[in-house]
Amino acid sequence: MQVNGNHFRSIWLADDEPRVLVIDQTLLPFAFEIQPLSTVSEAALAIRNMVVRGAPLIGATAACGLYLAAETDALEANLRKACQELLSSRPTAVNLRWALDRMLPLLLAEPEAARSSLARKLAQRICDEDVATNSAIGDHGLELISKAAKSSPGRAVNVLTHCNAGWLATVDWGTALAPIFKAHDAGIPVHVWVDETRPRNQGASLTAWELGAHGVAHTVIADNAGGHLMQQGEVDLCIVGSDRTTRTGDVCNKIGTYLKALAAHDNGIPFYAALPSSTIDWTIRDGIRDIPIEERPAEEVSHINGRDNAAGTLVRVRVIPDGSSAANPAFDVTPRRFVDGIITERGVAKASEEHLTTLFPQEAAGQPL
Repeated sequence: MQVNGNHFRSIWLADDEPRVLVIDQTLLPFAFEIQPLSTVSEAALAIRNMVVRGAPLIGATAACGLYLAAETDALEANLRKACQELLSSRPTAVNLRWALDRMLPLLLAEPEAARSSLARKLAQRICDEDVATNSAIGDHGLELISKAAKSSPGRAVNVLTHCNAGWLATVDWGTALAPIFKAHDAGIPVHVWVDETRPRNQGASLTAWELGAHGVAHTVIADNAGGHLMQQGEVDLCIVGSDRTTRTGDVCNKIGTYLKALAAHDNGIPFYAALPSSTIDWTIRDGIRDIPIEERPAEEVSHINGRDNAAGTLVRVRVIPDGSSAANPAFDVTPRRFVDGIITERGVAKASEEHLTTLFPQEAAGQPL
C-alpha cells in the first residue's frame, strides 16, 4: 500500500545485512518510523509490545525472527530456544505458531551451514505468500460489497469494521480491509464506519489512517455506536478480521467483536470475518473453551495516548480515578452461529466445520503443504 506516494509493506528483509525492518505501529498515526530488528529477542519484543500486531503480521514477524536466530546460531538447540521465545511473546494469534511449525522442521532437515540461507528464503516466502493470500481475500470479499452495491443503487455501501485488519495487520493488503480497498479501486462507492477499538484505539489510529491514505470515505465512531447505526439502517454489512478461528467457525478477534456480531444478528445485517487459512486453528473446535485469551497490561485501559496539538508532542494521560483497578482482556470469541460467512483466500465459506474442511481439506487433515 502507499504512504506519501511510496509503496510499503509492513515488514521486509534488509538487502545489505541480516536485519528485518518494520513500521512502528505504536507511533501511528502521528509519526511514521521504520524500526530495525537485528535479533530474535528484538523480534519477540516487537510482537509483545505491539510494534507489530495483527495475526498475519505476527506470523510473518515470527518467521523473520527465526531467520535472525539462524543467522546468529543455527544449532538445533538455539533454533528451538528461539521458537519458544517467539511463541511466548503473545498467546492468542495462531499464525505465530503456524509460521514456526512450518519453518523449523525444514531448517532442521538441512545441515547447519545451510540453515541461515534457507531461513531467509522461507521467511521471504511466508511474507510474499501473505501478500498474495490477502489480495485473494480482497477479491472474494469484493463480490460481497458489489452485491450490496447492486441492491442499493445510488448510495455508498456502508461497512462497519472493528480494530485494524488492514495492510498494517498483514504484510500487505490486509484482511477485512482488502475488499474495501478493492471496492474503492473498482469505483464502487463505499463508506466505512471505523470503531475506535478501545483500549488501544487501533481503529481510530490505524484503520482510519490507512483508509485516509487510500482515499476511502470513513467515519470514526465510538465503540458503543455500532448497534445504534445498525438500528437506523446505516450499516449494510460488517467485516472484521480474526486472530484465531476454530475448525468449526468460532471467530476470536479483538475485544468488542462479539458485541458487534450480536447487534448485527439482531438487526439482520450480514457479519463476516476475513482471514487467511493460516489463522484457522485446525486442532480445536470450541473457541470459548479452548482459545487462550491474552490479558494485557491494565495501563492500556487506565491511560490513553494522544497528541497535544499546541505543543506538537505525544502525551499519555490517565483517564480513570487513582485507586481504581482495570482489567484488559484483549480478545473475545464470536460463536459461529453469529457469523454469516468466513472470507478466505479460496472463497467465502459458511462458519462450519463441514464448509471449512471442504475448502481446506489438506490443511484440516494436518498434511504439510
